[in-house]
Amino acid sequence: MIETRGLVHRYGDGMPALDGVSLTVADGEFLVLAGPNGSGKSTLIRHWNGLLEPDAGEVLVDGRKVREDLVAARTKMGMVFQNPRDGFVAATVGADVAFGPENLGLAREEIDRRVGEALSAVSLGGRREERIETLSGGEQERLAIAGALAMEPDHLVLDEPFTGLDEPARRAVLDRLESLSRAGTGVIVVTHDLRDVFPLADRLVVLSDGRVVRDGAPETVDLSGLGVRAPC
Repeated sequence: MIETRGLVHRYGDGMPALDGVSLTVADGEFLVLAGPNGSGKSTLIRHWNGLLEPDAGEVLVDGRKVREDLVAARTKMGMVFQNPRDGFVAATVGADVAFGPENLGLAREEIDRRVGEALSAVSLGGRREERIETLSGGEQERLAIAGALAMEPDHLVLDEPFTGLDEPARRAVLDRLESLSRAGTGVIVVTHDLRDVFPLADRLVVLSDGRVVRDGAPETVDLSGLGVRAPC
C-alpha cells in the first residue's frame, strides 16, 4: 500500500507543486493518475520512492516511511519515467534489464528468466546483446519498462509510458499491464491522455494545481474543464 499524507512540495520560489495531497493506493489496484502538464503528477510519484523530499507531510509504503527505508520502498515499487535515458545503467539491452535483479542477489537462472520474460513482454526478445544507443526512442521507452518489469515489484508506476510507441508496441505494453494487474500487481499509470488505459483502470485520480480534484471509478469522474484528454 502507498500512503500519501498531507504532502506539500514547493518550488524554489515557494510556490507549491503539491499542496496538501492525501492519497492511498491499495495493493493490486490499477490506478490512473491524470491531469494536465504542470499539475504535479510527476512530482507526486517521485516522492513515492524518495527521489524528492517533502516540505510537509509524509509518504509511507506498506506502513513504513519512505525516508526511513529507501531500499525497501524502491524494491516494492518499479518506476518508469518520461525520459527513459535517465534510468539506463548498462551498455546493452540485456545487461540493463538484468541490473535490478542482480542487485537483489537472485540466482542466475532466475535473473535470466526475468530478463527473458520482461523483454518478450515489450517485444524486445532476442535483442539482449544490442547496444542501447542503437535503439530508437520508442524502443528505449520499451526497454525502460522491461527494466521495471524484471524487478517484479508490488507496484509498477509508469509516467506517460506510451509516448513514442507505435501501435503494436502500445498494444504489447497494454496487454502486459492488464496481465500484471490480473495477477495482483498494483499498476499506476501517469498520463494526460486516458484513451489507452481508461478501460483497464479501477480508479481515476485527477490532479490540478498540485491538488487532488477528482477521485473515483473512471466512469463516474467528470473530466470537463480539467485539461485531460478523455476517451472517446
